[in-house]
Amino acid sequence: MSEPSLVYERFERELASADIESSGAEVHGIICGLLCAGQSDAYAVLLRELLPDSPGDDLLARECTNSLRKLFDETEAAIDGPGLGFSPFMPEEEKSLKVRARAVSEWCQGFLYGIGIAGVDPEGQLSEETREALNDLIEITRMDVDALEESDEDEDVLVEVGEFLWVAAMLVHEEIVHGPK
Repeated sequence: MSEPSLVYERFERELASADIESSGAEVHGIICGLLCAGQSDAYAVLLRELLPDSPGDDLLARECTNSLRKLFDETEAAIDGPGLGFSPFMPEEEKSLKVRARAVSEWCQGFLYGIGIAGVDPEGQLSEETREALNDLIEITRMDVDALEESDEDEDVLVEVGEFLWVAAMLVHEEIVHGPK
């Protein structure tokens, strides 16, 4: 899967400097939700959601907008291109398990938000299998991050959950963009 060329921590600082309260993972989740839902003007919708006021002369907001565009373009190319698609944009593996688990939860929140603002009606547009995957994403948002321990078992579970994010997103993309099989 394709890795974004942006550095997660720097991207988070840019978001904060532009007064965007969402994490990098949540923003990437929104991007993926919009793209997987086939939103034709996904980038414009993203900007309206995150930066409702034009950056204008605000250099920090413009830098953030440039990074948002880069992450958006890379994600779109990965989702629509050949190969396995995208990797969720997450903190580096050196970060604590709790930090990375919180990012997984935030990515799920963003993805669900993205398909919601794209107008996806799960009951009317998605198969039972895909609705179940979305329900699993909802459950992941409820994960008790504080209960996690730095253990091989919890690490393995987080890796599996991270792989599931891709599967759920691709299920939505396949059904919405390419139609049910």
